[in-house]
Amino acid sequence: MVSSLCILVLTAVLQGSTIAAQIPKNSSPFKPATRTTGAASAAVSVSLGGVTYVNQGLVGFGRIPSNATESTGDTIGGIGSAIAIKPGTWQGQSNGSYTGTLVVQPDRGFNVISPIDYQARRHELAFVLTPYSGTADLTFAQATQTLQLAYKNTTLEFERNNTKTSGLDPSAIRAAQAGSPANPLADPQMPIASTSEPHLTIDAEGLVANADGSYWTSDEYGPYIYHFTASGQLIQTIQPPPAFLPMDSKGNLNFTANVDPATGRGANQGFEGLTLDPITNTLYAILQSATIQDGALQFTRMLAYNVSSPSTSVPLIGEWVVPLPLSSSGKVEATSEIHFVSPGVFLCLARDGNGHGGSGDNIKYKHADLFSITGATDIHGTAFDQPGTPVAPKGKLSKSVTPATYVSFADFADATQLARFGLHNGDPDDNTLLDAKWESLALAPVGASAPNDFFLFTASDNDFLSTQGISLGVPYNAGEDVDNQFLVFRLTLPGASASVAKALGI
Repeated sequence: MVSSLCILVLTAVLQGSTIAAQIPKNSSPFKPATRTTGAASAAVSVSLGGVTYVNQGLVGFGRIPSNATESTGDTIGGIGSAIAIKPGTWQGQSNGSYTGTLVVQPDRGFNVISPIDYQARRHELAFVLTPYSGTADLTFAQATQTLQLAYKNTTLEFERNNTKTSGLDPSAIRAAQAGSPANPLADPQMPIASTSEPHLTIDAEGLVANADGSYWTSDEYGPYIYHFTASGQLIQTIQPPPAFLPMDSKGNLNFTANVDPATGRGANQGFEGLTLDPITNTLYAILQSATIQDGALQFTRMLAYNVSSPSTSVPLIGEWVVPLPLSSSGKVEATSEIHFVSPGVFLCLARDGNGHGGSGDNIKYKHADLFSITGATDIHGTAFDQPGTPVAPKGKLSKSVTPATYVSFADFADATQLARFGLHNGDPDDNTLLDAKWESLALAPVGASAPNDFFLFTASDNDFLSTQGISLGVPYNAGEDVDNQFLVFRLTLPGASASVAKALGI
């Protein structure tokens, strides 16, 4: 089946573009928290650990229409839940554009009413980025030409015995077996296809694409981390410490996302972010917000695993508390993704729920921030890994714990930047309003002329909202059309070159 998305042809961009690729030169040093207004990039800098990081502004915008379909015939929605640039595909072109393949991952399908029997999957999109840093405001149509996207393929995911995975809310548990912890299962009375075996249920969020074609996926239901082959077969499951696991008041596992457990990750607040340090083969996963017993959603936790030998045991080697930003009303801006920058330093996507397809049209906080765990307390292997010892009892962080250092950085909803790409924040609520749910980050190098500069790709999760949608082969009308939007920023990130090059196979 040919996808409707394939009509997004990559038109002669490699031979030239009507939009000039005006890449800014290296900026002069900035003082912390300063802004150069009036410039195309409106550059903003912050200092973290004595290092200056610079947001040079928005340089690209793309979209996937809300009614586009993929090879299974379903709507290709929710793909901003996680993205990665496929290793070996990133290339700079002589005309200043860049090409490559994005690996994108939806979560659990069109589940606005309730979770559905949606098989976990990932897609590949070809892209051409033609960075724009001019001062003139582009029209929305012109802006979409700066990042052109075309659907390539879909890989469906299976667990043991070639059984399809599902997005249904877990209603059963498979007991731990050799090489596998206890797993969340969909209703065992609802077998898939011709097998009567209950099937693993996954609410996929974070994604790491490995050089060998395999990939790691983090999950909100567990919260677990899964390792899949390039063809989509599950080969390994990582279970976090007991403090992270959803347990009832009697200490029994209950993976449902319908209600909060007594301890462990909150409902729909599992491993939202996943990233890899490819130099040391350290895999990092972060909860969307704090565990139930920690008493304050602000103090979330990040884990580190050594995945140098993923075919054997994967040891936990680190755990830190990350303090998330608070709104003016004291509400936590939960994390939707993290990305490794350099040893100890990470990007963190923290946001509110406002925007197109969200709970309101006035966006207050949607950022790619920075945090450092240098100097933070490593609490792995301590009493804090047990549910009976909260790290922040009654919402107050333990005096024995030093959290990560967190600083605000790249604002997605900056009015000047949005206007340059035909976008806006606030009324009217239309397809040029910035989407609500941004949940992914990926980095790629600008090139040898600017070794500390990188493109930050990010994409929105549109929740499959379409008036012309198809879910599990059945048409649906969600009441509104919300495209999957993509933004590209240019950032100066000293120290990131080695890890980015290694991750992309450059």
